[in-house]
Amino acid sequence: MNRRFFLKNTGLAGAGLGVAANLSSCKEAKSEEAKTTDVAANFELLEATIDQLQEKMKSGALTSEKITQLYLDRIQAIDKSGPKLNAVIEINPDALSIAKTLDQERAAGKLRGPLHGIPVLIKDNIDTGDKMQTTAGALALAGNIAAKDAFIVKKLRDAGAVLLGKTNLSEWANYRSTSSSSGWSSRGGQTKMPYVLDHNPCGSSSGTGSAVSANLCAIGIGTETDGSITCPSSVSGLVGIKPTVGLWSRSGIIPISSTQDTAGPMARTVKDAAIFLGVLAGIDAEDERTKESEGKSLTDYTVALKTDALKGKRIGVDLKKKSTNQFINRLQDATIKKLEELGATIVDVSYISAIGELGKYEGEILNTEFKVGVNAYLAKTKISNNTLTKVIAFNKTNEDAAMPYFKQELLEACEKTTGLNSDAYQEALEKGRDGSRKILLDLMKEHQLDAFAGITMGPSCSIDVMYGDRWGDDFLTQPAAMSGFPHITVPAGMVYELPVGFSFFGAPYTEATLIGFAYAFEQATKKRVVPNFKPSFLP
Repeated sequence: MNRRFFLKNTGLAGAGLGVAANLSSCKEAKSEEAKTTDVAANFELLEATIDQLQEKMKSGALTSEKITQLYLDRIQAIDKSGPKLNAVIEINPDALSIAKTLDQERAAGKLRGPLHGIPVLIKDNIDTGDKMQTTAGALALAGNIAAKDAFIVKKLRDAGAVLLGKTNLSEWANYRSTSSSSGWSSRGGQTKMPYVLDHNPCGSSSGTGSAVSANLCAIGIGTETDGSITCPSSVSGLVGIKPTVGLWSRSGIIPISSTQDTAGPMARTVKDAAIFLGVLAGIDAEDERTKESEGKSLTDYTVALKTDALKGKRIGVDLKKKSTNQFINRLQDATIKKLEELGATIVDVSYISAIGELGKYEGEILNTEFKVGVNAYLAKTKISNNTLTKVIAFNKTNEDAAMPYFKQELLEACEKTTGLNSDAYQEALEKGRDGSRKILLDLMKEHQLDAFAGITMGPSCSIDVMYGDRWGDDFLTQPAAMSGFPHITVPAGMVYELPVGFSFFGAPYTEATLIGFAYAFEQATKKRVVPNFKPSFLP
């Protein structure tokens, strides 16, 4: 008998009743877990790829309307009931009618491309000019209905995708408090990760990560400033691409940083992510940064999907940077060995500590740009909390609902910044952004590197809304984030029954190269594991 249980139940009768109740609850828990496992496995579209869905629609086995309904049913069974992932913050009421229209187009011989009829979930900081809200998960922005689609949403619709709904996120894209719980927002509550439900879905795109991994949609969109695509992708066993800043437009997305922000695809396979990446790339007159992508982007990144892509390539790995966890180190060693087997040369280069030191400037960049960008965004809305000052005041007035666990010290720090012309901001750009770029590009030139690589991050930590996230020091998101360089993570294996990703990142607009490397590794290893919604890590 459990010692804790024995001390709690000292009387014979009490002990007997306690044992009976305990056995009953164990049976109920096992029964519930069995139901959850059954629901997890018995889904007609489990792990379905874009190509497989297109084939089903082409053959007439399924329509887009039917596929959309299957995903809506899945959301009801997994997200709102059962494991209650809480990954989807809002369903598009027009999803089925959109799918029906796209079926009619298909029947008439009009096909818009590889995304025609494919259901997609997007993060709730991306504008949609429809009946859905755009709130960044914040109660302060509740009721915000955008006047028009974000640029990437318009491209999504033009490509024939079905906008299924919006995903929950870490409130304000995880830029509200230094002690936040990833995946929690005052509007949406706490999102769970689908492998072990009491563990953290990571990053601000946590809802998208959890939803895509749990097969609530075909593919999803996340956004990243530093780690918010790659982190949730890594811990949820996904392929996530943070593009070069400028490849995808940011207009119509609630911002943090004009220097580091970008949206990007989150998928279960490299090919699906590659398809999505090319469809949504493009030059947007409302986002000057996209002008830099002219002549550098592709409309079809699937041309890079080659199983021999790593052959003869030189990959830089900071071998001196070791994890404090033996299992993560073993996984990295095994992954590096696989890269060598696939024909790559591993070059030992040191850069993580140097860029980590420059990370002290990242906060100044983000704080300054957040205030400027958010005020510009809010000024275009019709909500009453249309400035950062008013948002902060709203949160204080409605503290019990808006800030029940952690506060808003990051919002308050942003409010104190003095603008883009301040000496502190200009110094931060020069030493932080420009400095990190120089370190990486110099190393690539010196060692003739095709890319950098390493474990994306360690396995998911536990959810803790009171004290916040407790991640280790195994992140590899900052170098590509601060420099604005492209970054892809791909499933590498499991540690403590939790997924861990492996990253490739490199010079601007080398997405095709990185996709090729990730695809070669993915096809040689097949490390993606379907989640089974285990209630807790502990027995």
